Amino acid sequence: MSTTVSFEVPSPRGPRSVTLSYARVGRGEPLLLLHGIGHHRQAWDPVLDILATERDVIAVDLPGFGASPALPEGLPHDLATMTAALGALCEALEIERPHVAGNSLGGLLALELGREKLVRSVTALSPAGFWTQAERRYAFTLLLSMRRIARGMPLPLVRQLSRTAAGRTALTSTIYARPHRRSPEAVVAETLALAHATAFTETLRAGTAVRFTDDIPGVPVTVAWGSKDRVLIRRQGVRAKRIIPRARLIRLPGCGHVPMNDDPALVARVVLDGSR
Repeated sequence: MSTTVSFEVPSPRGPRSVTLSYARVGRGEPLLLLHGIGHHRQAWDPVLDILATERDVIAVDLPGFGASPALPEGLPHDLATMTAALGALCEALEIERPHVAGNSLGGLLALELGREKLVRSVTALSPAGFWTQAERRYAFTLLLSMRRIARGMPLPLVRQLSRTAAGRTALTSTIYARPHRRSPEAVVAETLALAHATAFTETLRAGTAVRFTDDIPGVPVTVAWGSKDRVLIRRQGVRAKRIIPRARLIRLPGCGHVPMNDDPALVARVVLDGSR
């Protein structure tokens, strides 16, 4: 069950009101979950129940994705603004320094929150920002192609394809190594989420010059990478380890770019261990 919260974020022309949609479940220390570009908070559904047995889990639709509206005029969808918005979200929910886990764009945002000392631990699953220029161009081309296909496909065709394992593979094999495990309903919902993501273009454009280059001292960091990631190839994890030398670097065997669906038990264990 999702709900919304509104709060103010500073801008050069004064405070702007931001509204985010989120779901909250479980008990324990707070854990913020952040999805990737073009996705929605339901990307975390395969691991949500496991995490909720030990954590107070807050799964968020990032601004302009899922059920969250885009940021208002005057607030760009860049890394600094998104990080400030997530910090303000935690204040609005009265969560002081939660643990955070993020995937792809969400992983990069999780690392930024760690760098700003706004969280008590970071688990980043295939985080963006450790690419070469050629690797970034490849990933962005892939994402733009996925978006174009999602926007051009009639809903009845999406529903028809989602009913078979072969169809789900055709729709989602770029991000999942085991796409047949995704339910038809989830495949339809995430195809629509990608097609209707109002902040997709601006967020992607803002990422063109982004690279994560800072260590994060004083905050426990786990970086995990799927062995079958087709979007951000796994050697980027080795670069992340060089930049954040105290980080745990974990391989996720048989997992793709969005590993929560491919091996829920393993990913949940990595997140829980990383948020001790």
